[in-house]
Amino acid sequence: MSKKSVSIFQKLKNNSEKIAMLTAYDYSTAQVLDEAEIDAILVGDSLAMVALGHENTYNITLEEMLIFVRAVARGAKNTFVVGDMPFMSYNLSVEQGLKNASEMIKAGANAVKLEGCSEHIIELTRRCVECGIPVLAHLGLTPQLLNTIGGYKIQAKTAETTELILESAKKLQQAGAFAVVLELLPAESAEYITNNLTIPTIGIGAGVGCDGQIVVTDDIMGKFTDFAPKFVKRFANLHDVVLEGARSYSKEVKEREFPSKNESFELSEGEKEKLYANK
Repeated sequence: MSKKSVSIFQKLKNNSEKIAMLTAYDYSTAQVLDEAEIDAILVGDSLAMVALGHENTYNITLEEMLIFVRAVARGAKNTFVVGDMPFMSYNLSVEQGLKNASEMIKAGANAVKLEGCSEHIIELTRRCVECGIPVLAHLGLTPQLLNTIGGYKIQAKTAETTELILESAKKLQQAGAFAVVLELLPAESAEYITNNLTIPTIGIGAGVGCDGQIVVTDDIMGKFTDFAPKFVKRFANLHDVVLEGARSYSKEVKEREFPSKNESFELSEGEKEKLYANK
């Protein structure tokens, strides 16, 4: 199987097929998602919370993100990988954003994700695409703007605000974004935006009407349990599986059941005799 390219997004939308994206932050998870034939992997800045224990996504640096992007890229042999540009790594100037986006690509990402739709973001999107860096846009709830939008609130709750997001999405589409993430929108608003765009929409908490879905793998697999958003469905319960495994391991160690002979190496009889010959 050959490496998936950015064209898979438009191809799936044109064929009325849904796009399945998940997050990954490490090599082994990327391998599993690759084997599952997930359409694309996002190395999201959500790893600041899920993998590093921060309260929000502000506290992860570009240098840290690049470590995780490299790990995922090594595991995702066939799956398209998107690197999330972290807070303030692309906001100071187009030149800064272009330079840092290129670092994501050099680390193994096949595209970058940018939040928002300011004139700066539109121009940066255009410049990235001109330089061969595919851009996944992100509208609706934009976590990197959490302090200015007043928290985790549903966006596009009126016809007017829905039209505003559609207008922003069209600008990003015109600038060359290959798809747009729509986060925390009423299902009807997200579907309306989806139906009025040429490029695909990827929903997270935005209903089934989007062209695809993206969620945090650790959420849907029950590994991260600090909180569970309303839009998350549990497809597995890794927390309990790991907890049970860790308790069983501890019990067997303390009761001297592990390691057994099956998990141990032994000297030959002759070498054992030599070892204890002078004792």
